[in-house]
Parts: sequence; C-alpha cells; structure tokens
Amino acid sequence: MMARQTKKGARTRREVVQALVALAGGALAPLESARVLAESGEVPAGIRFGVQLNAFPIDPGRFPSFLDTLALVKQVGYQGFESSFRNVRNEFAAPEQPRRSIERSGLTFFGIHIFFANEMYDPKTKIAAPSVYEPVARGGAALGALHLILSGAPAADADELKRKIDGLNEAGRFAQSAGITAAYHNHWWEFQSKIGEIDALYTRTDPSLVSFVLDAGHAYHGGADVPAFIRAHAGRIIGFHLRDYKNGAYVELGTGTFPLRAVADTIKQIGWKGWVENEEERADHSQAGLKVIAPAFKVMKEAFTS
Repeated sequence: MMARQTKKGARTRREVVQALVALAGGALAPLESARVLAESGEVPAGIRFGVQLNAFPIDPGRFPSFLDTLALVKQVGYQGFESSFRNVRNEFAAPEQPRRSIERSGLTFFGIHIFFANEMYDPKTKIAAPSVYEPVARGGAALGALHLILSGAPAADADELKRKIDGLNEAGRFAQSAGITAAYHNHWWEFQSKIGEIDALYTRTDPSLVSFVLDAGHAYHGGADVPAFIRAHAGRIIGFHLRDYKNGAYVELGTGTFPLRAVADTIKQIGWKGWVENEEERADHSQAGLKVIAPAFKVMKEAFTS
C-alpha cells in the first residue's frame, strides 16, 4: 500500500512539473537548448552550476512547492541550488523527511541564505543577530545545506566595520559547531564603501571561520574590476553569484553589460573550483522562474565551455 502511494505521489509531482513547464510557454525553447548544452558542453573540472531560487514564487507554507521548484531546476541542468531560509524554515522542527526529499531531487543544497532589508540587521554587527542565524544554521545543516550564507548592511565607520568583522567571526564559529560553514555574500555597497569595507572583510575576517560568496554582478554594479578582484581574493571565495545589468537595472544574464566572458575566463585561468550560481532578481520583485533561469544556464555554459 505504501509503495503504491509513493509511486502515485511521484507521478503527481511529475505531472505538476510538466504543467509548470507548459505554463512557462516561451521558456520551452531555452530549456531544450540548456538540456543540449548540459549534455554536450565540457565545463572545466571542479566547476559546478547552481541557481539562487529567488527567481521562483515559492510558497513557504507549502513544502511541495519548494520540491516542484527543485524539479524544474534539475530539468534545466543545474547541479545545485541556494535558497532563502524563509523557504524552508517551517521544516526545521522535523527535518528528516524534507532532507530525504531534497536529496532525492539530485541537487546539492549549496547554501541557505539570510538576507534582510538593511534596517533589519543587528545594529551592532550589521548582519543577522545570533537569535536569527543560530536556528537557521542548525536547521540548514539538518536539511543538508553546505553553507550558511549571510548578507549584511554597510558599515558606516571603522568601529562599525570592526564589530561587523567580529560578528562574522562569531557567526562562523557558531556555524562550525552546528555542522555548517559560514560565508558572506556582498552587495554593491561594500564595493562603494569609503572605508574600504570589502577589502577589510576579505583580509580581516578569520579564514578558518568565514568564506565568501562573491556576487560578481553586485561587485560590477559597485564599480569593481571583477576579474582583478577574483585574482586577488580567489582563496577566500567558495562560490559566485552571476547577475547582469543594463543602464543600472537588472536584466537577464547575458543581455546586459556584465563582463561574463571575462569573469569565466578568469575563473578558468586561475584554476578555481567551486560553485557558480545564477541569480535572476528584478527590481519589481517579479519571479519568472523557468523563463529566466533556463536562458541564463545556456549563457553560463557557453561562457565556461568556449
């Protein structure tokens, strides 16, 4: 009886995914192109492609909607994903079955991300308060996430910057005790800092406790020479976010002015290994899902295989 129910449930999920693909309409052609590239292109050894799930309208109150999203991500050809903690925090209390369901997707749970509006961070450290990141670290680890990813508000002066660095080290220390590793994710403001925040974060946090997910798109938007920054700090970077801009606005990866080919060439030339993730966000918070992540996968593959 249980076997028949499981089989029926799996068939229902396939039907749901097929329906979602059909509703995506114009994403079908990019999805087929992405599948061909996934099967034929040779990406350098050690480079793995993931996606930030912000592009999808996931219902945090319905875990099946999260799993349906993972099925779509897998269909495109991505190997892993990163998710806001909001999508999975309801599963922290009883993580065993949700973890098995995530593992069955065939995708690696690269990271669980804590991001807030700047005024919502701990005013002392400019990152999430321990009361927030501690349960997320424990819950993320229980669900199989590899990394606790923290964003933060900009530091206004040297004292705030020191407290932020100390706060990140403390978060990293707690994450290790919970069985997960901490990484900081930048926005453009760290690169526009008048007190050198981004370089201080990379050089003054404890490398045994804190790593970095370099949002290369935000770095570019903040005025950075992204290939040069990668060469200088590659040893601290465990993952990349790729996003694109045109005239200062978010656009689909490969359609703006972000130097994707130069970034890919730099990563290949230095022999860096790790996760390269697409993040398709929009200023209006629209979430087009498959319609944006499938073409993005195609251009990522082309950049890294040519």
